[in-house]
Amino acid sequence: MRTSVMEEKKAAILQEIPRLRRYARALLRDRDAADDLVQDCLERALLRMDNWRTGENPRRWLFTIMHHLFIDQMRKVNRRGEATMLPLDAGEALATPAMQSESVASREIIDALQAISPDRRAALVMVAIEGFSYAEAAMMLGVPAGTLMSRIARGREELRGLLDDQARRRTIRIVEK
Repeated sequence: MRTSVMEEKKAAILQEIPRLRRYARALLRDRDAADDLVQDCLERALLRMDNWRTGENPRRWLFTIMHHLFIDQMRKVNRRGEATMLPLDAGEALATPAMQSESVASREIIDALQAISPDRRAALVMVAIEGFSYAEAAMMLGVPAGTLMSRIARGREELRGLLDDQARRRTIRIVEK
């Protein structure tokens, strides 16, 4: 492969890092673990650059690699039965909640998204946040389109329930003060 073509491919892959990090954080709920997943994805992509067709956007290819790595990681954890609690960073432990209503609403949505199952969360993030079509997301996740649509519908329903519950609790707290 010519050096200029490889450099173009590397540059295209590097442009996808912010999206990969966002997807990894949505999947793993932990910044450090997400960064590790992104690094593993990039290593695998760079080693297998010949599998990516020149001229195509690498986004779908990279997200597929990342999702497969995530599934492998989850299977490994399930086999070993590992459950770890990660301590808060010093800055996170001292952080104060935001007072702006948009920040509170955004935090509630993120927390609710993190509370649903990884399969549903992955489907929702792929379609609703990353903007992939149902067909593209189903292909990347390795499931039939009907299964993907079912996961999205159930995930949205679960999110609605969680967000309604959080809104009720917030209203109760305000009334109690």
